[in-house]
Amino acid sequence: MRLLRWIDNALLGQQGHLFGWSPVLFAVGISLYFGARFEPGLALYAGAATGVLACVMLLRWCPDGLRALPIGLALVLAGMLVAGGRAHSVAAPVLEFRYYGPVEGRVIEIDRSASDAVRLTLDRVVLEDMAPARTPAQVRVSLHGQQGHVTPQPGQTLILTGHLSPPSGPVEPGGFDFRRMAWFEGLGAVGYTRTPVLLARPAEEAAAGLAIYRIRVAISRWVQAALPDERGAFAAAIMTGDRSAMGQEVLEDLRASNLAHLLAISGLHMGLLTGFVFLVMRNALLLWPGFTLRHPAKKVAAFCALVVAAGYYAMSGGNVATERAFIMVSVMLVAVMLDRRALTIRAVAIAAMIVLVLRPEALSGPGFQMSFAATTALVAVFGFLRRFDMDWLPRRLRPVLGVVLSSLIAGLATAPISAAHFNQVSHYGLLANVLSVPVMGTLVMPAAVLAAVLAPVGLSGIGLWLMGLGIRWILFIADWVAGLEGAVGHVHSPAPPVLGLLAFGALVLVLWQGRWRFAGVAPAALAGLLWLGTERPALLVADSGALIGVLGDQGRVLSKPRGDGFAARAWLENDGAPVAQAVAFERPGLRIDGRRQEARIGPARVLAVRGKMALAEVVDCDGADILVSNQQVGAGQSCTVFDISALRESGAVAGYLRDDALHLISVKDLTGDRLWNSHRARNNIRLAWRQGGDGPQ
Repeated sequence: MRLLRWIDNALLGQQGHLFGWSPVLFAVGISLYFGARFEPGLALYAGAATGVLACVMLLRWCPDGLRALPIGLALVLAGMLVAGGRAHSVAAPVLEFRYYGPVEGRVIEIDRSASDAVRLTLDRVVLEDMAPARTPAQVRVSLHGQQGHVTPQPGQTLILTGHLSPPSGPVEPGGFDFRRMAWFEGLGAVGYTRTPVLLARPAEEAAAGLAIYRIRVAISRWVQAALPDERGAFAAAIMTGDRSAMGQEVLEDLRASNLAHLLAISGLHMGLLTGFVFLVMRNALLLWPGFTLRHPAKKVAAFCALVVAAGYYAMSGGNVATERAFIMVSVMLVAVMLDRRALTIRAVAIAAMIVLVLRPEALSGPGFQMSFAATTALVAVFGFLRRFDMDWLPRRLRPVLGVVLSSLIAGLATAPISAAHFNQVSHYGLLANVLSVPVMGTLVMPAAVLAAVLAPVGLSGIGLWLMGLGIRWILFIADWVAGLEGAVGHVHSPAPPVLGLLAFGALVLVLWQGRWRFAGVAPAALAGLLWLGTERPALLVADSGALIGVLGDQGRVLSKPRGDGFAARAWLENDGAPVAQAVAFERPGLRIDGRRQEARIGPARVLAVRGKMALAEVVDCDGADILVSNQQVGAGQSCTVFDISALRESGAVAGYLRDDALHLISVKDLTGDRLWNSHRARNNIRLAWRQGGDGPQ
């Protein structure tokens, strides 16, 4: 009882400040759903729903302070239910095997792949000899080789000869799961073609979404025609979300200088655009005394800014990052219309809840994490600074100090998240942002609005010319900063609990009231220690069976100089030491004899062979403890075998040296059977729901 009284008093002391924890607890429930190694069945969902109702009923008997406990538990259970409902609602067929043959589909998106190839997303897909019920709803195909005279346009129905495969899983246990992302995006297959695409049917009258996409593409090409070189590509990216014309060299400069966020239509762009429109509209209305005497100019300006934000959201394609930014800006503008403070922790919490309800899968993405980390930190720090008298600062210096402080706070808040996801730290990112963000806000975004306003009368060139001046400066800063010695540092990937502990510690510091808030330093410090002590695998095996990586004295050595490039690049980046694959191949640590590679890892001897001929020469593993092959290995081997069949089932494999033994763990050991990675799980869930059973537990 004494403990309950202490908890009751502690929570009573937080009254008025607990709402900020709502999205945190909701996110815990989402994490529990995605972290499970099995797909919850009907009984578990029914139990969670019953738990929510029980928590609501329990509120009648709880003391005032303790009411937060059943509310918190209900939010956790609701997060699980929403995540599960979302996963089932987007269910669509996934290709179960490698396919080569004719592919027909309608173009709904055009972008570029990481290899700079034009990439098409197709719907209304038709595959040879495949029933519609088994055919993926959408596929993504990269165009390689010499293409013909057909220039893909939105709405066209194309036919091509393609290589398709199911979306791939993580390249190592605990790594980024593209397969899960593809499930929520509706992608059932990915692949490429090396032959020219052919036009089956011209673009037809399309639904609203595709019609808007056509307008986006038309605006993008118009902007690129008006502004030459990379300036036009940059302008098209921030106006329409189309980054397909951006060169890889410029993108690398922007990433190295921590300015890549200027390309993504996110909170910065929405904030700058709506802030500019709000300011212009409010000042324009104030010049009309008759209107302002009868109507609240501030609220009308906020409404106009909200309409512009909605149009910008629709025109930019409505991707996850833009949706998140639109929700955040909308909450703040509605707060202005309701005579509430716009920039508060409560407003940020409402925006986070809306995003998580609509797209719970966004929780694990760097965009969501960085966006809300930066916004929460900015609101908290500037809210703290409001307590102090700043009149001693010269008025002309305040905007400059505000930009510097905002860049510093946002940079510090997002730096660990960025490093964890991208294994890269921009040492001069603050300098680049201080020199670029003011130009973005005072010249580039206002000029974009000016170009849009003047377009109907044929004078958009004035706005685009001004945009070009600002963009030229930003690209110059990116190139200069990226070229500085030591501009970029690299870190190894952290252990899975690190970001969670770091976020929890930071949230306690920001959301909790009173002296106990400083207890948040402990989990944050523990996260740092865990990151520093994170062990990288001594052995990595790709799910193709054609590539292994062994950690040696000079870094990770790879078993071949090219091929499986995505896995090779990801492994090296996760090690915190990205080099060219050919360089990693030349390192010592593997004994290579043609298509046969051998390595000694602690007490274990590993043998990897590629191709049927190399495998035919192996007799009973040739004395190795582990045999890896991209072919089917016969039964009766005396060692642990990872052949193509086993790897398709288990996914990539990692080996850790512990207690003088090599401990192996696969992707499937961590992920289990889920909707997005297991045909068996999908079939079991369908059967369980039809029968009203429990599903796999």
